[in-house]
Amino acid sequence: MIEITMPRLSDTMEEGSIAVWRKQPGDHVEPGDIIVEIETDKATMEYEAYDAGTLAAVLVREGETVAIGTPIALLDDGRTSALAPAASAVPTPASEPDVGTATVAVATVPSTPAPVSPRAPAVADTDFHARTASPLVRRLAREHHLDLRAVTGTGPGGRIIRSDIEELLAASATTASVATASAPPEMRRPSAQVTSAEQKRGSRPVPMSNPRRVIARRLGESARTIPHFFVTSVADVEDLVRLRTEMNEHLVTTGQPKISFNDLVIRAVALTLRAHPQVNASYVDDDSPTMLIHDRINIGMAVASDNGLVVPVIEDADQMSLVQISARARELAGLADAKRLTIDHMSGGTFTISNLGMFGVEQFTAIINPPEGAILAVGSTAREPVGVGDDVVLHHRMRFTMSSDHRIIDGALAAQFLQTLGEILEHPYSLVL
Repeated sequence: MIEITMPRLSDTMEEGSIAVWRKQPGDHVEPGDIIVEIETDKATMEYEAYDAGTLAAVLVREGETVAIGTPIALLDDGRTSALAPAASAVPTPASEPDVGTATVAVATVPSTPAPVSPRAPAVADTDFHARTASPLVRRLAREHHLDLRAVTGTGPGGRIIRSDIEELLAASATTASVATASAPPEMRRPSAQVTSAEQKRGSRPVPMSNPRRVIARRLGESARTIPHFFVTSVADVEDLVRLRTEMNEHLVTTGQPKISFNDLVIRAVALTLRAHPQVNASYVDDDSPTMLIHDRINIGMAVASDNGLVVPVIEDADQMSLVQISARARELAGLADAKRLTIDHMSGGTFTISNLGMFGVEQFTAIINPPEGAILAVGSTAREPVGVGDDVVLHHRMRFTMSSDHRIIDGALAAQFLQTLGEILEHPYSLVL
């Protein structure tokens, strides 16, 4: 019998959630078969079998989160006496307890099937649903007792996505609220109970996704443990705006996608890091006599997603042309929107850019993304009065703030970095050379 444990799928992963079991107890498994989809702090990853055998037991339900190394399943490879498939296994989704029942560790499962709650039809984990519903939809369907058989998918290949079940979720929430309000106090779920102050605020508990919880923990650790300091600069980007306009006019006539301001900033930052390699660095730890200087310039770009902040990485950005950077940035943003980013897409960054300019944000500060040594917060581009000789004219200006790890970057180095960045943005033709 082989014990399958929760794997470490990223360097920052400490726990994982079971998104979808692709194999069920009794199914034959060959090496390379996808057994389970696991939601990590960064993405949902497929986990392959390394041995052949029969899946004897599933130990962790879909939607549950466990630490790395925790047994999640048993695989009978025929080399040892097999445990009964029911032993140590959690109930299958069709026999999950009623929504009001507390979750407990299950040592054994009765030989007779557990009754299904009459409140709503069970959602079977069939191959059909695995093909036609996203992992998020499958989890929501189980949590809210939704029947997906009548839902028409609008995702790729007819797949059921979150927007397809919004009405069902709203109806389920209304039903749950009525049921909770009418139930006696001793039968109400703890998560539905709020303090008097929360009642005054109209508070309600909303589950956090595993990536969101990990993001919250890591950013909290970054803010607490890294001595941040912030340096802000402003650049006259009138020539940059003119260059972008001219380039986009040409690109449109040739049927190519336009260049964004973020593409220009990524290219400018990559060239600036080449000039100041000490900023392209990482602090090791308090006991290390050295720090790490990264020879490759891999720019992370912060992207908002339904699961929270994700940071896909453009590798070797300093060696890419502006058009190549633009294409890669669009590709990664599309993968983020489709929730198809992998660990490989989000690892290996050496410096991150967070741009809120498209939302009209003039200036802000960002929290460093460990183990990187700095992050650049980019604001909007707006026309402001500036002095040109004896005249006052309106020019486009951009503000940007760098958050630096003071353990490896001092104020003078941060100022020199922003000075070089400003010069590149104000004289942007080096970006297309």
